[in-house]
Amino acid sequence: MDTGPIVAILSESDEHHEACVEQLQSITGPLLTCWPVITEAAWLLRAYPLALGRLLSSFNGRPFELVPLNEPDLSGIAAILSKYRGLGIQLADASLVHLANREGIEIIFTLDRRDFGALRLARGKKFRVIP
Repeated sequence: MDTGPIVAILSESDEHHEACVEQLQSITGPLLTCWPVITEAAWLLRAYPLALGRLLSSFNGRPFELVPLNEPDLSGIAAILSKYRGLGIQLADASLVHLANREGIEIIFTLDRRDFGALRLARGKKFRVIP
């Protein structure tokens, strides 16, 4: 799960709030994300302390699950950042691509169709982007 939908779900004033909440209701499994995404979301929600509080309390098994990134993951993330330097992708996006490869995930919940439409999984396969 990318930053955009997290912010949209937690911020009722976000233009994508309804679409993301609707999509969230149709997902049965956990929504996996990582610390770079949470950091990015916290920055975007900094003016909304209640939403930021909801973000940090949203990891009790539903709806979000934090997947660890460790030192061995850094080289894979760096390789993705280097490969897609021309797109200007950020650490959060590269971390999600790396995790998708590591965990065998092909679906990404994101509002960033431009980047995730261009980013590829390790075998060249496209992500399935929702919503």
